[in-house]
Amino acid sequence: MRISELKDFVDQQVEITGWVIGKRSSGKIHFILIRDSSAFCQVVVAEKEVHPEVFEQCKHLNIETVIKIKALAVEEPRAKLGYELHLKDMEVLSTPVDEYPIPRKPSGPDFLLNYRHLWIRSPRQSAIMRIRSKVISAIRNYLDQQGFYCVDTPIFTASSCEGTTTLFKVDYFNQDVFLAQTGQLYNEATALCLDKVYCFGPSFRAEKSKTRRHLTEFWQVEPEFLFARLEDIINLAEGMIVRIVEEILTHHQIDLKILDRDISKLEQVKAPFPRMTYDQALQLLQEKNISAEWGKDFGAPEETKISESFNSPVCIHRYPSAIKAFYMKQAPEDNRLALGVDILAPEGYGEIVGGGVREEDIAILEQRIDQHQLNRDDYQWYLDLRRYGSVPHGGFGLGIERTVAWICGIHHIRETIAFPRTIDRIKP
Repeated sequence: MRISELKDFVDQQVEITGWVIGKRSSGKIHFILIRDSSAFCQVVVAEKEVHPEVFEQCKHLNIETVIKIKALAVEEPRAKLGYELHLKDMEVLSTPVDEYPIPRKPSGPDFLLNYRHLWIRSPRQSAIMRIRSKVISAIRNYLDQQGFYCVDTPIFTASSCEGTTTLFKVDYFNQDVFLAQTGQLYNEATALCLDKVYCFGPSFRAEKSKTRRHLTEFWQVEPEFLFARLEDIINLAEGMIVRIVEEILTHHQIDLKILDRDISKLEQVKAPFPRMTYDQALQLLQEKNISAEWGKDFGAPEETKISESFNSPVCIHRYPSAIKAFYMKQAPEDNRLALGVDILAPEGYGEIVGGGVREEDIAILEQRIDQHQLNRDDYQWYLDLRRYGSVPHGGFGLGIERTVAWICGIHHIRETIAFPRTIDRIKP
């Protein structure tokens, strides 16, 4: 059985295989901390309750020794999970060749990231990875139930959707191509044959940013669907976020305890989310004595101040068109504004969703391409989507790492992916 199942076996003898992650002794009692793939737990070894050889063996267990134990599951309110194990018998299955390189006392982030391949074994990091996995499955299940098809999009692209300043260039058989920032443009093509589609995969941005919210390689889900109004896009994203939070609260209470996450904050995430225009967000910032100029995008400090005013994610729509991508449709009531939306997570975690309605008129789209100084030849295939059977459509992208960071209550996004890639880190 697994450690996370102990609640179902109180006062029963169980058998568990796990790794030693810590130990201490107090006279005739050893306390061994073990982990498996589901959680961690304390094992109490009383000298009078085990064979003398087993008690002696426990003295010499090193970190990451693999053991198989038979023990009594006991309720213990002081334990993190509410349970502990009282050892009856033990078998050592594997002993480390060398001393484990990560000390028990806290180490700096650079040291831990150098040993990321081992650090992810720790209870906290394992909990984050389990929550990440559930976030992904919740997204897929939600979109599948909404009638969306998953369609993979290319990683190698010949052009950018938003300019080439933050693209990674790759030598592709003696020609320059780029690592994809988004699958959205390809989603627009597949949506015109399947109506509702999404892609789910890695994206690459060569921004020279060292903030706690940025990675050079990150994962995102990008739904796209036909005849989408801005309100439809917001509702779909809102429903997805609510489903994600519900799934985590239902299935990962143990992991949230391991992370010391205040779940009362997650329990407040209910639909509908508050909605406000870009202008209303500017007014809110001014009321908080934060200087913000109309026509500028919000940075991390502004997003944090806005989100602090709400207990759930907040939807900000109708940003200035000039700061949005060329494909974003302009608002009919004011062509200075775009029919787009950003959704900011609460507690200062920033933007987790960005999307909007796409421009379906080929003449306007050609003008926008020229205004953004993009090479029109690179977008002929994209313009074909407007030449033949064009209809209104839209969608959004949700960043997995930022969403996981918010749900887990993590300060830095680098802990939300097994092997983070940043400006100064490409190993392990």
